[in-house]
Amino acid sequence: MAAYGLYTHIAANRFRSMLLLSGLFLLVYVMVFAGALVAEVFLDSGRPLDAYVARAARDLVAALPLATIGAALWIAIAYFFHQKIIDAVTGGRDVTRQQQPRLYNLLENLCISRGIPMPKLKIVDSDALNAYATGLNPRQYAVTVTSGLLNALDDREIEAVLGHELTHIRNGDVQLMVVAVIIAGVVGFFAELFFRLFLNSDWRLSRGSSSSSSSDSRKGGGAGAAILLAVALIALAWALSLVVRLALSRSREYLADAGSVELTKDPDAMISALRKIEGRGELPGATSAVMEMCIDNPREGFADLFATHPSVASRVAALVKYAGGHDPGPLPLPVQDQAEVLPAPPTPADRADAGPPPRSGPWGDIPPAGPWQRG
Repeated sequence: MAAYGLYTHIAANRFRSMLLLSGLFLLVYVMVFAGALVAEVFLDSGRPLDAYVARAARDLVAALPLATIGAALWIAIAYFFHQKIIDAVTGGRDVTRQQQPRLYNLLENLCISRGIPMPKLKIVDSDALNAYATGLNPRQYAVTVTSGLLNALDDREIEAVLGHELTHIRNGDVQLMVVAVIIAGVVGFFAELFFRLFLNSDWRLSRGSSSSSSSDSRKGGGAGAAILLAVALIALAWALSLVVRLALSRSREYLADAGSVELTKDPDAMISALRKIEGRGELPGATSAVMEMCIDNPREGFADLFATHPSVASRVAALVKYAGGHDPGPLPLPVQDQAEVLPAPPTPADRADAGPPPRSGPWGDIPPAGPWQRG
């Protein structure tokens, strides 16, 4: 039954990916229609609402080939360059065995033990404790970890994190998450373009409305309604992007944790890794879409209503219940904590400024030798 559930999850991820890519075209058409409404209002602000809708529909039909090509081009760009885009956001860089022998060997051993193709290995120079997997096909798969994670976790825990990310690749979660990033980028791009156009051209609408006579005010009222309709369509596109986020089922994290235990045979390592990562995974400058790809997303607030990650506590509880692990509770980072408490060792310049150390004898400190005293 467990195998059936896993294969069903993988098949469902593939179906969701295709469905979301098809939905991307629908999102583009909605955004084009909203933009056409605004453009028609700016061209002539004295028409009724039904005239704006009819003209915008006609513009959409005319722009349909270009919109379709644009969406397909966006998908093609994302397919070939999504890794470079994500690396630009997070600062990820490729590393080799010579640069990171410890990390490279841990990942290679896991891949060899299960016959999994070796993905690329990347590092993000950040004190945050996090990791994520990317790629749309075996040639693009990559596992990225932060330098903070390498410094804070031991080999067993790092191996558990790598097993978690490899499971995301094996289960097809990575493709679905990358598609979600693509759609979020489309919605963000067109929404920003729309609002910039609206704000920069607001004076035109005001001028057209003020010049209309009182007898034309009833007809010109359609301009405001058309703008409101365009804003509503933009809000609908944003809501659809939230639906995309909800399509990233939380169960994928439980399955990835279980897959890591299957690879490493060490549930305690996965539990202690999660406890150390808990609340320390914030990547500065990373978008919400990128954070949703990470092993832990610590961001809270209103977005929690649409959280794609279960809490660390619930993930640990599942590992304790079903994998026989032991929960040590929240864990500190002793190496970093100690480095913050202990003072830095004195430099040679500090020792020179302080002068020679005072001499002491059995009856107390001996005063320094003066001009009439011998040392």
